[in-house]
Amino acid sequence: MTRHTMCYSWRGPGPTAARNVSLRLSPPAGPKRVEHRSSSHWSRLLSRDESRGGDWLAGVAGFPGGRRPGAAMASVHESLYFNPMMTNGVVHANVFGIKDWVTPYKMALLVLLSELGRAGSQLDQLERRRLNRLLLPLLQGPDMPLSRLRKAIEECCPNLAGSVHIRLKLIAEGELKDMEQFFDDLSDSFSGTEPEVHKTSVIGLFLRHMILAYNKLSFSQVYKLYTALQQYFLNDEKKCGIDENDMELTNTEELDGKMEKEELDVPLREEEISCSGPLSQKQAEYFLSQQASLLKNDETKALTPGSLQKELNNLLKFNPDFAEAHYLSYLNSLRVHDVFSSTHSLLHYFDRLILTGAESKSNGDEGYGRSLRYAALNLAALHCRFGHYQQAELALQEAIRIAQESNDHVCLQHCLSWLHISEQKIFDSCVLLEHSVNKSLHFGLPYLASLGIQSLVQQRAFAGKAANKLMDALKDSDLLHWKHSLSELIDISIAQKTAIWRLYGRSTMALQQAQTLLSMNSLEAVNVGVQQNNTEAFAVVLCHLAELHAEQGYFAAASEILKHLKERFPPNSQHAQLWMLFDQKIQFERAMNDGRYHIADSLVAGITALNSIEGMYRKAIVLKAQNQMLEAHKLLQKLLIHCQEIKNTEIVISVLLSVAELYWRSSCHTIALPVLLQALAFSREHSLQYLASETVLNLAFSQLILGVPEQVLNILHLAIEPGLAHGAVLDKGCAMFLVAKCQVASTASYTQQKKAEALESAILNLNEAKTYLAKVDCKEQLRDVLYFQARLFHTLGKTQERNKCAMLFRQLHQELPAHGVPLINAFK
Repeated sequence: MTRHTMCYSWRGPGPTAARNVSLRLSPPAGPKRVEHRSSSHWSRLLSRDESRGGDWLAGVAGFPGGRRPGAAMASVHESLYFNPMMTNGVVHANVFGIKDWVTPYKMALLVLLSELGRAGSQLDQLERRRLNRLLLPLLQGPDMPLSRLRKAIEECCPNLAGSVHIRLKLIAEGELKDMEQFFDDLSDSFSGTEPEVHKTSVIGLFLRHMILAYNKLSFSQVYKLYTALQQYFLNDEKKCGIDENDMELTNTEELDGKMEKEELDVPLREEEISCSGPLSQKQAEYFLSQQASLLKNDETKALTPGSLQKELNNLLKFNPDFAEAHYLSYLNSLRVHDVFSSTHSLLHYFDRLILTGAESKSNGDEGYGRSLRYAALNLAALHCRFGHYQQAELALQEAIRIAQESNDHVCLQHCLSWLHISEQKIFDSCVLLEHSVNKSLHFGLPYLASLGIQSLVQQRAFAGKAANKLMDALKDSDLLHWKHSLSELIDISIAQKTAIWRLYGRSTMALQQAQTLLSMNSLEAVNVGVQQNNTEAFAVVLCHLAELHAEQGYFAAASEILKHLKERFPPNSQHAQLWMLFDQKIQFERAMNDGRYHIADSLVAGITALNSIEGMYRKAIVLKAQNQMLEAHKLLQKLLIHCQEIKNTEIVISVLLSVAELYWRSSCHTIALPVLLQALAFSREHSLQYLASETVLNLAFSQLILGVPEQVLNILHLAIEPGLAHGAVLDKGCAMFLVAKCQVASTASYTQQKKAEALESAILNLNEAKTYLAKVDCKEQLRDVLYFQARLFHTLGKTQERNKCAMLFRQLHQELPAHGVPLINAFK
């Protein structure tokens, strides 16, 4: 059963609300006559510097005094592309104090908007709709190379892409006055009774920002922007020329090698960096909110941890005080379980939050203390996530102290929840949890109250409470979920029910709950193309579903589910360890069933890395199968003591059953009985019906060995039903094999006719056992069944059937030689 994780994720600032995303197109106007204004044109550019006085020189020289917003804009724009004012890679300017600045990429967007206005009614409805959908991500996203922008436009409207390329070429290959005239013409878009663009629309605001930013540039900065535009266009031309030559002169293999060489070429990297440049405030906010949303809803669509961290480092290089970037870095470090980096980023986030005064502005004088207590609370949550419970308690004590001083009941309730998580590893903290649930309901915190209820249900399940009481408690939490539309907690509740039914051995009910969750749609609104429900709850349910199919012998279906899990949760994602463990366990069981113990032994290391207890238990199973009884017994005893200390009852019962099997193989059947009775007491005390049924079958086998087959049949009729209804195929086959053994053993006092009928019935049960065992390809058990069936056919005088079974037995016996143990001296 997978324990839930309480996480308090930051949601980054979203982009500006999209208002009036429409571009009013009018019929194309006639071409305007451009006059040759050499003297007035240059004098107007030079007047930019005269109006600034000494501010521009101060900005270039790096003097901090007396800057107006325009001077700050100019100096930062110059530092970004042409002459960075940097010391050890840090720009000494507040980059995000400027909303936007003109770049070659944004000039290409301005050309696109201008050509779109000229096209007017020439565009059909489908092309216009595609372009409108394309514009918003282009305006909000980071700068990109011209080739990539042109390709995006070509997919929507090829004719318009050609017009944009020609217009941009004329500006780049023309004179400086052509770029100046282009910006003068942009203002005409807002003129007239029916302007082409609304001033308050998203496109109108973008145009106005660009015109204002361009007008604030000095003469030297305008010239450097012009040279940057020329280089931006020239790089695209060079790349297109290289691509065309490669297509003509090289074959496919040579082209692949050329692309690999170009990807590693340093000038190409510099070109891409110069094209993208640092992000403006709006671009940074859009980037952070987009990545944070993808990390929550669809991690596969987000950047890889390395790429995302590289982008964040580049962002923080230009503005180290950008608090939200530090928090996204913290979330990114959690993906790869990097303790040091995540702690470092989290502390930097709250440091920057306090230093920038963001909390104080929104919360008054109390904002400073609020940041401190929630910093301690998040630090405690981080330590709990990595299992550092002592450090978590110290951080919680600090958070509780500050919250009590500020009378912050919400923070105190979160502290109480995390205190339960940190202390449940030490002692039973149900009383603390119940108090937390009551207080959360009192203060109107349904999310926290629901998590508390589900954690309480989980503890009660491990303590052995009845399933109906647990389901009633989960029903009460479901009412909270649907009342407050808590979609994530609805998923967690259904996954919790699936795990509880699996714990209690009701595979049919677990399968029903799993299918319920998979057929649900998320209540949360996500973007088009984003995969919904990529959460831990779905990972848990899919893993249980894969294991259920594998237990029934449907290994192909289980492989398809695991393949889907690998695609949905890549190895570098935070929930990948779930399917990794289940994948290793399924492979281990298949190897053990097939008798390939060396392969099973090689899988133990991978299981141990993901779950040490499961790894130790499976190592003991391999040793037992290899007849290394002493080593297996020592390891099982060590594991038994450890699991009793941590109160892992499920593993305790499984270990006791394995110890009893060791005693059977050592012909110590009487010693195995007290061990099995102890396992039966544990399983009934904790309402583990399936394990109780399996324990009874083991007791029946012990009584069979001790010579009381009549009592064994009475016990089997009571215990075999849960196993056949909810058990794995392997357990069903072993149970039917045991029934056949008991039927044969009880025929000693029968008459000849009654004995023959009993043997015929045993043969039918053996046929059913063969069917079950063949599904999971359990060759060792199948060999024992064939041996036993051949003996029965020989007793009944059926020579042909006996010879067939003997031939099949010989084939399996040569493939799996015996290890010196009697063939039918084991239950499984």
